[in-house]
Amino acid sequence: MLNREPETVLGPPLLTAGQMRRADAAAIRKCGIPGAVLMERAGMGVAEFLLENFCTHHCFVILAGKGNNGGDGFVVARHLLQAGAEVAVFAVARPSEYEGDALLNLKILGRTGLKVIHAPAAAKLRQALEKDCVIVDAVFGTGFSGEPRGKGAAFIEAAADAAEKHGAPVVAVDVASGVNASTGEIAETALPADATVTFHRPKVGHFVEPGGYFCGDLMLVDIGIPKLAEVSADHFLAGAAGLAGVIPPKLEYHHKFSVGRVLVAGGSTGMTGAACLTAESALRAGAGVVTCAVPETLNPIFEQMLLEVMTLPAADTGDGHLDREALPQLLEASTAADCVALGPGLGRRSATMSLAAGFLAESRQPVVLDADGLHSVSGKAGRLRRRHAPTVLSPHIGELGRLLGVPAAQVASHRLAHAREAARKTGSVVVLKGSATIVTDGRIVYVNPTGNPGLATAGAGDVLTGVIAALVAKDVNPLEAAVAAVYIHGTAADLFAEDAGRDNLIASDLIDYLPRAFAGIHEDFEGSREEYS
Repeated sequence: MLNREPETVLGPPLLTAGQMRRADAAAIRKCGIPGAVLMERAGMGVAEFLLENFCTHHCFVILAGKGNNGGDGFVVARHLLQAGAEVAVFAVARPSEYEGDALLNLKILGRTGLKVIHAPAAAKLRQALEKDCVIVDAVFGTGFSGEPRGKGAAFIEAAADAAEKHGAPVVAVDVASGVNASTGEIAETALPADATVTFHRPKVGHFVEPGGYFCGDLMLVDIGIPKLAEVSADHFLAGAAGLAGVIPPKLEYHHKFSVGRVLVAGGSTGMTGAACLTAESALRAGAGVVTCAVPETLNPIFEQMLLEVMTLPAADTGDGHLDREALPQLLEASTAADCVALGPGLGRRSATMSLAAGFLAESRQPVVLDADGLHSVSGKAGRLRRRHAPTVLSPHIGELGRLLGVPAAQVASHRLAHAREAARKTGSVVVLKGSATIVTDGRIVYVNPTGNPGLATAGAGDVLTGVIAALVAKDVNPLEAAVAAVYIHGTAADLFAEDAGRDNLIASDLIDYLPRAFAGIHEDFEGSREEYS
């Protein structure tokens, strides 16, 4: 667990359910703020959001669980009523099952004259949801895990059906029901939200997929937890203000050999473009010198495609793939590099995989391992722990699954757990690519908020590998380099989408937009510094 202020890391904290419970408890016990006050501010914040954003709808249907999330729902209902809205409240549990602050607010709501319908029959609930209404999901809160049962599951199913059939908007209180706030994992029965109103700090499950898909637009409400009650976090959202300080600028006394030297090892018949994209993106990310080690029979192709990149023709299998015999050449060339990008377009010939495995075992230089380079250690994650230098892995779910020996579908359902497991087993920084890319060293986790579906294009990962390698070559801490590279890579995609839409993005476009993405980080940093000065 980190014991440092959020301002010293690369972005704002994301809390787990346990950390949020501790913050609540500290506010109540350390600071003397009654839990009912925190609940009042939470419910009022949700009601204000609803009234501001859904004022054209005729009614609000509050679905209240039997814990504090249900208590928040009762407060929401009371404030909506006070504003003159039409409100219906359906509670999962009977009155005798409520306690504490939730029971207090149930009683207060009862004094307004509104009749709460407790444990309703499924047909009655579904009938109410057929109206032109906004569904307020206060069934489960941040403490949810596992699978919904009983009335809670029935409420979620009815609401999900109404949202699908009648287009009813769903606003989640704190976290969408069925989403694990600590991991982003989802239950089989879960309720996607169009918007989520959360309290104090965002939660991990608001961003980590697949739970992030269920969050919708995220609104943060300050419920009055003071700094004295803050808890340490180990998950963070990458942010420009934190990243600007980790990217070293080129200064007057620098020369091309002092600002990062990158060796790219890859390329094969049919996949020369992958290595070229990695090499060119490394240059655009500020590396001073980039060399591409390629199969010698393909060297003329690389010589024509790469103007600013040097090439190193290496031993070839005879069909355009690097051979095991190239190992001494690669090892010698790597001594003149500050980081090696191994894998883009490498191919999976047995001799090539043997070369990659041998290089990883013997090299003492930092390595960014991607694509077919990862295939060389599939099912052999522990071997990477024995490396003599830092390693950054940048897999998609299939590659991470092969590394760990588990199905890709399992990785997709438990992205955070498997990313951390891989980092711990390999002793590496893991960049699990995808929507809301996860970067972790097994202890600290960063979730990336930039990027868009346009990144679903061949070669986008090769560009990312080059950016990571360039920053590692500049002697940036590998974890920070990976976080910064992922953020910048996603920002480049976002900038392209602003100019030309996201559906036509190709990988080389990302390289063209990298300078603007880097510049934007520093502009955002300067803007945030002026705002808080």
